[in-house]
Amino acid sequence: MSEPDGFDLSGGWVMGAGTVAVVAHRRKTFGGGLDELRKRVTDECVGELLWYEVSKSRKAGKKARKALEKGADLIFVWGGDGTVQRCIDALAGSDAAVAIVPAGTANMLAGNLGIPQDLPAAVSIGFHGPRRKLDLGKVNGEHFAVMAGAGLDGGMIRDADRGMKDRAGRLAYVWTALKHVRDDTEPVKIRIDGTTWFDGKASCVLVGNVGTITGGIRVFDRARTDDGWLEIGVATARGAWQWARTFGRIVAGRPERSPFVRTTRAKRIDVRARRPIPYELDGGDRGTTTRLKVRVAPAAITVCLPD
Repeated sequence: MSEPDGFDLSGGWVMGAGTVAVVAHRRKTFGGGLDELRKRVTDECVGELLWYEVSKSRKAGKKARKALEKGADLIFVWGGDGTVQRCIDALAGSDAAVAIVPAGTANMLAGNLGIPQDLPAAVSIGFHGPRRKLDLGKVNGEHFAVMAGAGLDGGMIRDADRGMKDRAGRLAYVWTALKHVRDDTEPVKIRIDGTTWFDGKASCVLVGNVGTITGGIRVFDRARTDDGWLEIGVATARGAWQWARTFGRIVAGRPERSPFVRTTRAKRIDVRARRPIPYELDGGDRGTTTRLKVRVAPAAITVCLPD
């Protein structure tokens, strides 16, 4: 089987071959900035460089598709999880490799994959690190690489996205989480792989492709990005006291021991709520919905990883 242009048989980059693209969120800062990124990318003597800058993460997917149409073999994504998610959604199912340059606030996907917050190292991984096919989740027609969340998680992300994240960084998630721990639970019915798994009042539903979230907290101990499964958790905690107990178990690495948490894994997940609830994908607000239709997309994207 022939290899894509720009790659040798081991999956590494061939100096001077192929087309490289950069999709960058220009409002994100990292290392020496976009000027340093351009210098380090061009130092690798690429055959052709396509360069796209966007002012908002939701515009990144269009640029990633444009890069793919122009024959890009390797696409560097500069930004946070929202920018990465938009690009991965656009590139899912293609042969292009994605190189993540973690310039965002949380960078959960990069952290789970071991990609360091070091600009020279991230660029080197893109050109010289091994490539691996990773699973994605797909919810309501859109791919995600980290997690999809509804209820408290969705409300927290929605409020953090309203300018607070840019001003306060990761503290924005803490403040908005504290705001929502007093929210009411909502009637929710969850079916996994065709069987009813949960039917009751819940405060939060999480579907994960990785195990660790912001702050290094591991919520899904068995999660892997290449096993063909998605992890799902539902929380029934209500009020500050119950959430304090729940967070304590989660931080201690034992969420399954909380009386307010239930977890399992599945390939198909159907979440139905009686009333519209906020939801998010990879840290990006998606408004409200009464249904989340989630599927695993096995080996859907190629990502450059550290050795």
